[in-house]
Amino acid sequence: MRIDAPWLTNPGTQAVMAALSRGGHRAYFVGGCVRNAVLGRPASDIDIATDARPEVVTILAEDAGLAVVPTGIDHGTVTVLSSGPHEVTTFRRDVSTDGRRATVAFSDQLPEDAARRDFTMNALYADAQGRVIDPLGGLADTRAGYVRFIGDPTARIAEDALRVLRFFRFMAVYGDPKLGADTEGLAACAAAVGALSGLSRERVGAEVRKLLDANDPTPAVAAAASAGALTAVLPGADPRALGPLVHLEQGADVAPAWLRRLAVLGDADWGDALRLSRAEARALTDLRVCIAAGWAEAAAAQIFGADVARDAALIRAASLGQEVPDGWQAEIARGALAQFPLTAQDLIGRYGEGPALGQALRSLKAQWVESDFALDRADLLAIDSQG
Repeated sequence: MRIDAPWLTNPGTQAVMAALSRGGHRAYFVGGCVRNAVLGRPASDIDIATDARPEVVTILAEDAGLAVVPTGIDHGTVTVLSSGPHEVTTFRRDVSTDGRRATVAFSDQLPEDAARRDFTMNALYADAQGRVIDPLGGLADTRAGYVRFIGDPTARIAEDALRVLRFFRFMAVYGDPKLGADTEGLAACAAAVGALSGLSRERVGAEVRKLLDANDPTPAVAAAASAGALTAVLPGADPRALGPLVHLEQGADVAPAWLRRLAVLGDADWGDALRLSRAEARALTDLRVCIAAGWAEAAAAQIFGADVARDAALIRAASLGQEVPDGWQAEIARGALAQFPLTAQDLIGRYGEGPALGQALRSLKAQWVESDFALDRADLLAIDSQG
């Protein structure tokens, strides 16, 4: 098979391949860029595997006028800048692992390099002309949408426990839900959930984000729950409302959002477990407060903004097993556009500057929202004068 993708014919990319081949070395595109090209999807990263050692890659690239950054030179990786970054890594084989990182040795054999990767669909290589090399049957699995570990799943997971979460994430992004989970892989993941506690929260958070951002992560999350992996990283998570939420999102033409999907799994504090940023934690709190308050769509949009109101409406309906109310999106738009008719200048003469002014504005705004925005400026000033 020969792949065809815009990145393949990029002159900068071809310049990297040419620099390596001029030095008498083999070089192949590998991993996600090849897999995605087979599937007709765009590639976010261009990875190249070669039999050249990193110091040789550096010399050859610089001789070709290309900049080189030693991003992971101890593990055989340098980044060559040529119309964008290209991660170039020497063929490797694992010497030892501890479940979080591997000690590797350089190799000059492509099959050894392929054998140390996680899934068969990630062990696809292609030469500079796009001819695919498939040493482990990954092409058939990629086309079928079947996520399969390379060799013994237990051994692959022992090399890096994060592969438990990657298994479910790849199911969500690349898997065909009609095929279900590979039984050997699922069993190995279930047996290894205890090792997830040893992973950094940054790595766990990154995988959970990608999993929940998939178009429909419902089958994969259900598989993760059945294996015990979901509650291992998100204690107390309940995936039952995730499927209804995705159904409502798709019916309303609302794009996937991992934070919305996280909120529908429960109200536990997962901020530290996923290393949420301050902005993410604040957004999740706002969403949960909005859901718990049960405000009508227009009121929620005025108080928290249209996005939070939309997500709260979807989650509330999904959790109750209901459809969203007719006209809900128009109500959110109405609430978001409504303009509170008072400003601080209207009340400063009575309260002066300070906490009392802010308290009065908040109280009047709450009454205005409760009136469904019917109270006008004169009404609100009259209410204030009677207070």
